[in-house]
Amino acid sequence: MTAAHHHHHSHGRERRSTNQRRLTAILVLVLLYMAAEVIGGLLSGSLALLADAGHMLSDAGSLGLALFAMWLANRPSGSQHTYGYYRTEILAALVNGATLVAISILIFIEACQRLMNPPEVQPGVMMAVASGGLVVNLVGLWLLQEGRGKSLNMQGAWLHVLADTLGSFQAIAAAALIWAFGWHWADPLASIVIGVLIIFSSWTVLKESVAVLMESSPLHIDVDEVLEALRDVQGAAGVHDLHIWTITSGMVALSAHVQPDSECDRDDLLKHLSDTLKHRFAISHVTIQIESPAHDCEPCF
Repeated sequence: MTAAHHHHHSHGRERRSTNQRRLTAILVLVLLYMAAEVIGGLLSGSLALLADAGHMLSDAGSLGLALFAMWLANRPSGSQHTYGYYRTEILAALVNGATLVAISILIFIEACQRLMNPPEVQPGVMMAVASGGLVVNLVGLWLLQEGRGKSLNMQGAWLHVLADTLGSFQAIAAAALIWAFGWHWADPLASIVIGVLIIFSSWTVLKESVAVLMESSPLHIDVDEVLEALRDVQGAAGVHDLHIWTITSGMVALSAHVQPDSECDRDDLLKHLSDTLKHRFAISHVTIQIESPAHDCEPCF
């Protein structure tokens, strides 16, 4: 006897719709201010502003990728993609995390070159443009804050905006030091620090994305605890072939084979097992196979 309990994902679709609107608004802001940074960089002679404009261009691409992944994830499942396209959001998060690491490496290379030959800049224009960029990025962080904890895709986009925010802080601080003391080395030194912070931040997204794609057990769920909870359900004589994995952020799936006691009611057992998983572990996407009491296998998973 096999039963599958599928949670309705209307709330997930609504969440993605809200995130899509927020990402679209941020993408427009990023593109507009990227153009302003290019103009400001050319007028001031600031390589930092031009580099930050290039970073914002990569952010625009990352935000566009996140939006595309959300659109694709909303497509209905088919005979070849029975789970739908939810994993595209995880792939987008993986790409965004890898892009952040690549950007950090480029920042290190560029910073070393600037340390050896610091460029002459106009700190007034540099500070004014960077301050505007800081406002735009802070608005972006605020818009993405709510969704980042529930979606790796949104987390990757949020980290890109965070990297831009740090870049704006760095440009403002460097402009102030250049203006006050003529310390042209302050800009590349701050860039190195920011690059290190970006790598540390993006590592979590990369690690979690790979874990989902490898169908590892979710970090917040103790598989041994789930196994014991299922074995403790009245009427369950044994549990084996237990698998727990993540389809996409916030969508955990489970499958298991359960051997019943000889005298238990299988429908009641199935209900108790499903209720235990739902209420104790918040797992609703469940497939449980109730086997024959005489099924002979060593409990394992």
